[in-house]
Amino acid sequence: MNLEIITPDKTMYSGEVDLIQLPGQEGSFEILNMHAPMIALLKHGKIKVRDARKKIHYFEVNGGVVEVLGGKVLVLAE
Repeated sequence: MNLEIITPDKTMYSGEVDLIQLPGQEGSFEILNMHAPMIALLKHGKIKVRDARKKIHYFEVNGGVVEVLGGKVLVLAE
């Protein structure tokens, strides 16, 4: 699936991934390929991403929104 993590200043990440772990308002959750469409609020924490080459990346966010739709995940982060 394709992931974009965007802040008001820059694009933090853009590329193909196979796992995303996010700090949701109601607790941490994961998104895998073929996830159902959804929108969720994020709180302060770390986003964990496993890319197509199985390398793990971490991104610190102060909150935001995630949208999952049709094999694409868009994170609008603070």
